[in-house]
Amino acid sequence: MNSISPYVKTSNENSIARIRFHHPASNSFPSEQLYNLTAAIEELGKNKNITTVILESEGIGAFCAGASFDELLNIQNIETGKQFFSGFANVINAIRKSPQIYIGRIQGKAVGGGVGLAAACDYCFATENASIKLSELAIGIGPFVIEPAVSRKIGKTSFATLSLAAQEWKSASWAHEHGLYSKLVADIETLDIELNAFAEQFEKYNPEAIFEIKKILWEDTNHWETLLFERALTSGKLVLSDFTVAALKQFKGK
Repeated sequence: MNSISPYVKTSNENSIARIRFHHPASNSFPSEQLYNLTAAIEELGKNKNITTVILESEGIGAFCAGASFDELLNIQNIETGKQFFSGFANVINAIRKSPQIYIGRIQGKAVGGGVGLAAACDYCFATENASIKLSELAIGIGPFVIEPAVSRKIGKTSFATLSLAAQEWKSASWAHEHGLYSKLVADIETLDIELNAFAEQFEKYNPEAIFEIKKILWEDTNHWETLLFERALTSGKLVLSDFTVAALKQFKGK
């Protein structure tokens, strides 16, 4: 296990910025990490010299394992539960409202909220190791907050296929065929070569045109400002159920 402390870091070169996140538990997200990621997205959104943001995680393993199970087990009331799941709502809404194009770098597996992060990106590069799973039903909750972002990319029918088979991994090829990933490559080396070349093309484009196309990509999503937090409340209630508490403890004990 990587012992590096959790972080969210931003950097930029010319008009391209990067947000890199890390958590030693397979790049999962506790509340503080979600808060920091939202803050980084919102801060970059104020910089009109940046047109493109690459969202990436540390390492060669999992892209993102979703919510922190440790924190889920510590939720004691509905309000705390809503606040925790609102963290993912805040991240998705921040990307949605950002003027920049977000490019996802998905080098490995994505679970739960990690799938939501990939779906929130406007364009995703992924390796063949980037399989996905929505395992929330298996622990007594559901992928409620991220559903609008995921369904926007792959459609309701494919979302049902993914979310109802909560124990089943879907391959990176499946995610590519159904629209979650825009470009699928063999390995991380190729991923970085092709992603960087793609991002560099944006430096040749009219920034105003990029900002305008971002608006088109996210048309008819203004209601997410309330919808995602309503979904967070649903998850906050369910995480307190006896079923979910027992399921989380069993999962942690494996």
